[in-house]
Amino acid sequence: MPYELDIGLRYLKARRKQTFISLITWISIAGVTVGVMALIIVLAVMAGFEEDLRNKILGTNSHIVILEPGSPGMAQYQGAIDKVEKVDHVISATPFIYSQAMLTSTGSVSGVVIRGIDPLREARVTNLAENLKEGSLTDLEKNNGVGGGVIIGQELARNLGISLGEEITIISPLGKMTPIGMVPRMKKFWVAGIFDSGMYEYDTGLAFISLKNAQNFFNMGDRVTGIEVKVDDIYKADKIANNIQKLLGVPYWVRDWMEMNKNLFSALKLEKVVMFVILTLIVLVAAFNIISTLIMVVMEKGKDIAILKSMGATNKSIMKIFMLEGIIIGVAGTIIGVIGGYLVCHLLETYHFIKLPSDVYYLDTLPVKMEGGDFLVVALAAITISFLATLYPSWNAARLNPVEAIRYE
Repeated sequence: MPYELDIGLRYLKARRKQTFISLITWISIAGVTVGVMALIIVLAVMAGFEEDLRNKILGTNSHIVILEPGSPGMAQYQGAIDKVEKVDHVISATPFIYSQAMLTSTGSVSGVVIRGIDPLREARVTNLAENLKEGSLTDLEKNNGVGGGVIIGQELARNLGISLGEEITIISPLGKMTPIGMVPRMKKFWVAGIFDSGMYEYDTGLAFISLKNAQNFFNMGDRVTGIEVKVDDIYKADKIANNIQKLLGVPYWVRDWMEMNKNLFSALKLEKVVMFVILTLIVLVAAFNIISTLIMVVMEKGKDIAILKSMGATNKSIMKIFMLEGIIIGVAGTIIGVIGGYLVCHLLETYHFIKLPSDVYYLDTLPVKMEGGDFLVVALAAITISFLATLYPSWNAARLNPVEAIRYE
């Protein structure tokens, strides 16, 4: 063992003439521990929120959407689907219709977005079938004595006061012109299913009908609004979208889920960075404790430093002794903090003992996702700050004049 490390460890373990120095040493370790734990827990919770939100968005929406701007609808959609499904990393593609309408029941009205889907192919692109609490996608094509089936969110069903099997009226503002003016288009449907996406906005503002019924109701003929695409890697969706855009060319417009939700995920990423910066201040406070501890140790060990120098120790060696002492404090606090943060995150992930009001948030428990990269960044940041905190006290010890220190001994 290098003698600098041996002496540094002895200084840490030795009993102090002033117990206050030992107390500050333990406070420094505790400060680093608390800062590291707080950083790891908050970053894990932020990552959990981001993942949960992403899963809920992609559970209802596709990874890539293909549109044809400036036209009343996409007419040659089947040919485009055949081309898209041959692109690398594309799993499936299906047409859809997107339009706004109103749903009315006895005494209640609500504005919604109507999405016309292919019941047989929708499950290949989104998780709508998995989110269904009641009913099934195949029931959308059953007339049941009215215009067809409709699937609505459970919050919307609660607002309208309807349940599975009851009739509902869909009203489109894009009606037909008559001698007395524009008359809205109206048609009765029956509730064929109720879904729960976990997102309040979707559960209150989305309704699904079959593609054929949507084409008839919105008078679109054989046209559709666009094509939904599912890929095998959501993080490569932008590159796959560019490949599809190059393949289809004009007049098609291809957008991926990251582009469509850019503002939301950018805000979450910025919030994660801000929280990291703010909570790093806890580690900085612990770093000041390390500085004060080492300064007092240098003052206490002035005679020892003078003796070491008189025996031939260099300024560099003296600096190493106190730098190693400070780094040991920082590393000890970091290791304890990482272990503590992991244990707390594991307990949160396993037992979900922190509950959230589901009527306020889109989830009822605190989500946690532990990422190795976050653990590494936090540990490196804490150790780096601890190292920087040792520089001034170590330099101050190295420049101590041995003659002045032992003159009156």
